[in-house]
Amino acid sequence: MALVVQKYGGSSVDSTDRIRAVARRVADTRRAGHEVVVVVSAMGDTTDDLLELAGRVTAEPLARELDMLLSSGERVSNSLLAMALEDLGLRACSLSGEQAGMITTGAHGRARITEVRPRRVREELARGAVVLVAGFQGVHLPTGDVTTLGRGGSDATAVALAAALKADVCEIYTDVDGVLTADPRIVPNARRLDRLSYEEMLELAASGAKVLMSRCVEYARRNGVPLHVRSAYGGEPGTTVFGSVEEQTVEQALITGVAHDRSVAKVVVAGLPDRPGFASAVFRVLADQQIELDVVVQNVCTQPGRTDLTFTVSEQDGPAAVAALLARRGELSLRDVLYEEHVGKVSLVGAGMRAQPGVAATFCEALSSVGINIEIMCTSEIRISVLCKDFQVSDAVRALHDAFQLGGSEQAVVYAGSGR
Repeated sequence: MALVVQKYGGSSVDSTDRIRAVARRVADTRRAGHEVVVVVSAMGDTTDDLLELAGRVTAEPLARELDMLLSSGERVSNSLLAMALEDLGLRACSLSGEQAGMITTGAHGRARITEVRPRRVREELARGAVVLVAGFQGVHLPTGDVTTLGRGGSDATAVALAAALKADVCEIYTDVDGVLTADPRIVPNARRLDRLSYEEMLELAASGAKVLMSRCVEYARRNGVPLHVRSAYGGEPGTTVFGSVEEQTVEQALITGVAHDRSVAKVVVAGLPDRPGFASAVFRVLADQQIELDVVVQNVCTQPGRTDLTFTVSEQDGPAAVAALLARRGELSLRDVLYEEHVGKVSLVGAGMRAQPGVAATFCEALSSVGINIEIMCTSEIRISVLCKDFQVSDAVRALHDAFQLGGSEQAVVYAGSGR
């Protein structure tokens, strides 16, 4: 008997019919003799609908109250799924994030899990119940306030629970057949990948692949939790994420896939003194605002003794980043802060590219062939990323996918239309 943690995304439970279908899948796992813990996202577009409701009440909802509101979505789907399981003759128990022992930081809207105390989960498992945990939420103990975990929060809940319970596997159910070589809504013949290392999946997730979030993969890597990405609609074997790049076989593909992200913005800190301490001061200002950076490039400045610092942030954090830097403009001795939100990031990921000459050349030739000018390029051992105009992202993804011959012989299916 294995202990299995299953996570179902919003598109997998976006109606009562879908909730009953998920209940049947969970029941099959339980009746096969396994202990099952299920993490459920809010139904369909519930979170967006709740945000819209808040916006109708006030232009600036308090972060604490917004977390109270948004956390209700997962509790609804969680309890409905428990009812559906009981209707199938199984014992089920739904728990909020707090009841399941999800302890977090106090940053409303973007809290991080600091500890998992799954005493209640273990007790219910010992009674033979399927335990359902509301994803995306937890509690900050010093205040007792409900917190939400931000983008990808339910994935993080599932992996954190799997690690704390020492589960045999964490299954992430979505509306595609696994991790694909590209977004099937852009590349119809995107191919399902059988297995990925944690490092490859981290790079894909950080580059915009929506099927898994990067902090969920990082948590799994640190705790050695095997991930299995599967469709909640079909019976495909899915994609296994486990192990390191070094453990891959010599048959490992040169390129894993192409990822993209349109939700980025570019910030240029222009005319920063080119002396020790000034770049770190810029990053400290952003860190104090809890703003995460992605691509970071230091540019040559035409003004002697000065440099330009370019980086990307999420569109959501862009205005706050600019405001924070302009507020410290005099202290940082910078000339200006420039902001552009009409950009997109396109990335090529593959463990096999590390020792393979010519990948960068083919990458640039593919983009050039469709008239795309590269604004910024950065690399890691297993990734090449570029910034381009947002309206060019789809063309860039298709060009790279074709250039590296990543397509399959059949069309990929997005069952619910979201890829999540």
